[in-house]
Amino acid sequence: MKRCMKRAARLAAVGAAAALAAALLWPGSLSTAVAVTLLTVCYHLWMRLLVGGVFDRRMNNRCDLGHPWFTPRRWEPALWRALRVKRWKVGVPSWEPELFDTKERSLEEVAMAMCQAELVHETCAVLSFLPLAAVPWLGAAPVFLLTSLAAALLDLMFVFLQRYNRPRLLRLMQRRKKQ
Repeated sequence: MKRCMKRAARLAAVGAAAALAAALLWPGSLSTAVAVTLLTVCYHLWMRLLVGGVFDRRMNNRCDLGHPWFTPRRWEPALWRALRVKRWKVGVPSWEPELFDTKERSLEEVAMAMCQAELVHETCAVLSFLPLAAVPWLGAAPVFLLTSLAAALLDLMFVFLQRYNRPRLLRLMQRRKKQ
């Protein structure tokens, strides 16, 4: 997943640069729409890579598992059932599967990696709406809004996954401590 995302970000940057050059040469054409689209895709990909990198450097998968931010809310189990998280969670790719491997890492290390992943995706979900700032200059508000919503929802899917799995992992940690 990591290699694929980096490759996609590089391709989007090259495509965006080419489309931007075409848009500057032939303004008002289809190349302008393609340039805006590719620049937006480029932003979304690179922003996620940069946010993940910043969190990796700052946190290094270390956090306070007891922090209120990571505490499950009473209403979450009902939301997970309504969204059927249990059914689709197995098909969701992982950025670095080895961070979540309970055979290679302690349960506490995995739980802390889950907390960091949650923070990364929450931050990305919020930053997904930053391209809307370009609407006054470029127009195309529906395009920016739809791409921002789609990107934010994708990130929220990963947040939901972390918040669904972490309480189960923490209960397993508690059971093992009692033994």
